[in-house]
Amino acid sequence: MSHYMAEYIWIDGSIPTAKMRSKTKIMKEGEELPLWGFDGSSTNQAPGDASDCVLKPVYVIDDPVRGGANKLVLCEVFNTDMTPHASNTRAQCREIAERYQGHESWFGIEQEYTFFDGAKPLGWPDNGFPAPQGGYYCGVGADEVFGRPVVEAHMEACLAAGLQIAGINAEVMPAQWEFQIGPVGAPDIGDQIWVARWLLYRIAEDWNISATLTPKPVKGDWNGAGMHTNFSTKQMREDGGYDAIVAACEALGKNADLHVKNYGANIEERLTGDHETQSFDTFSYGVSDRGASIRIPWQVEVDKKGYLEDRRPNANGDPYVIAMLMIDTVCSAASS
Repeated sequence: MSHYMAEYIWIDGSIPTAKMRSKTKIMKEGEELPLWGFDGSSTNQAPGDASDCVLKPVYVIDDPVRGGANKLVLCEVFNTDMTPHASNTRAQCREIAERYQGHESWFGIEQEYTFFDGAKPLGWPDNGFPAPQGGYYCGVGADEVFGRPVVEAHMEACLAAGLQIAGINAEVMPAQWEFQIGPVGAPDIGDQIWVARWLLYRIAEDWNISATLTPKPVKGDWNGAGMHTNFSTKQMREDGGYDAIVAACEALGKNADLHVKNYGANIEERLTGDHETQSFDTFSYGVSDRGASIRIPWQVEVDKKGYLEDRRPNANGDPYVIAMLMIDTVCSAASS
């Protein structure tokens, strides 16, 4: 009987920013993926005297790294009594998405990240800084972009795995890149972002490069790393949906503090009011305004329907939490 490798992937309990963990299970072909245990005392998810935690497969795709019949298996973490672990934000996202499933929420997430070579961004000089920002965004040439082979390999891997990757581009700070996933519903958007992150980390290993989600990787006059979240409901996408988009912006404004507090650690380092951000303690929305908390794309205003872009989430934010908050805030207001 033939075998394949199942890479069980999960999100740990590290605070304030969770890490990704994974381990390999050898499976017989045709065998159902089982629950599997792990040592939660080594992942900030359990004390040593009661260390067992449970992995439950929830999202299975082809493994583009190992190829063949091998699989990537994203899991939710449960306690041994099969209640969701406190770190299991997917369970909360699932509940909210089901509650408001009639709104048919869609997400498109833009995941920025920064490549590091040891202690410095990839391609940066050992002493000092590269030329100021200006030519790096969507740039081309060895003096403008760093890490493209990893980015290309990651994009190909996401496609081979069946993820809804929509594009890639070099970002404003050198060694910073972005990939986009969507449009996808919830909690699927979180599944795909987390697996795409795992693939990014794993593929970058082969070049001995670190891919990081630090929101402000270099202090000073350099862009931070965000995870801009594009969001729409069925009502917003239909003809005449512009009023629903404005109402969603107003609802997000009323809940602004809750969102910012849950949009990723050290968000105040990135949301300064400079470098295409609004300040973390101020809420605003506007058409085509990249300095606002929420941007309404110009084409949306022309079409009078479409989506909004929440520019506040950090690169290190949890997409399950972001999706849950967006759905809860916007859809609860629309339902009232």
